[in-house]
Amino acid sequence: MALPVTVLLAWVVPEAGATGGWLRSEVTTRIGVALIFLFQGLVLPTAALRQGASRWRLHLLIQGFTFVLFPLLGIALDLLVGSRLPPDLRLGFLFLCVLPSTVSTSVVLTGIAGGNTVGAIFNAALSNVIGVVITPLWVAWLMKAGGQGRELGGVVKEIVLLLLLPLVIGQLLRWKLSAWADRNKKRLGNASSGLILFLVFAAFCNSVQARFWNGLGGGLLLGTALGVILIFALAMALVEGLSRATGLDRGDRIAASFCAPQKTIASGIPLAKAIFGAHPGLGLILLPILLYHPLQLIVCGVLADRWGRKKEG
Repeated sequence: MALPVTVLLAWVVPEAGATGGWLRSEVTTRIGVALIFLFQGLVLPTAALRQGASRWRLHLLIQGFTFVLFPLLGIALDLLVGSRLPPDLRLGFLFLCVLPSTVSTSVVLTGIAGGNTVGAIFNAALSNVIGVVITPLWVAWLMKAGGQGRELGGVVKEIVLLLLLPLVIGQLLRWKLSAWADRNKKRLGNASSGLILFLVFAAFCNSVQARFWNGLGGGLLLGTALGVILIFALAMALVEGLSRATGLDRGDRIAASFCAPQKTIASGIPLAKAIFGAHPGLGLILLPILLYHPLQLIVCGVLADRWGRKKEG
């Protein structure tokens, strides 16, 4: 509910969060990105990673789909219809397809549905660790292939300083602070959510200040929503087919269904900020993930409830 309010606020006071504004977003957003990944490092369940490592077919399916098959699906769709889209929206769809899985939502839904919760925890954590490296490399390659690339060295430097280093520091701190981090997991999650809202606010402030949205009508929003629905439906169907083809049991199929097709907004927005910086088209780049996020919550929430009732019955 807070996301549309945040976007609306950016239209009301764009000078506050734009680069050079009184919130100094060119500095504060970088600090916010680092804090989000520090908090993620603090709450990542290291023990669960060790416990869940043995289910290799499940892990291979989820990670392979997240970082190979899903991006290839995005590239295929881009080849079909990408030329009809504004360049930044086109990049936004590709960015959506190369993001890691959700950190906690997939785990909660797997538990409600009666699936393999340990496997979901393992893959949610692993996906977000891998995604810190793989997602920026995918984006850098896609941008270069599209003739709008940044230097890879600059992207790698931003990722190491703003994402990887805070994540590692968070994991090191967890050795001593695991009990405190687990007790305060909800507070740390709320703090991360607040920082994510600030990043969204700053991104849209920059695009409004640059008059980026002038001339883009409601048809663009509707087209983006339809594209997001199509991608989500294809991803869910492909994961279900692969899960059955590889002979996964019911618990693992449920974990795969909630981990592989989902895309994280918690890591996605900080990753976008680190990769694209203060690019005025960042708001349009983020539009697909902003629409994909509530869609996956609604659909997967209904499925989790239905599958959980079926197990009880």
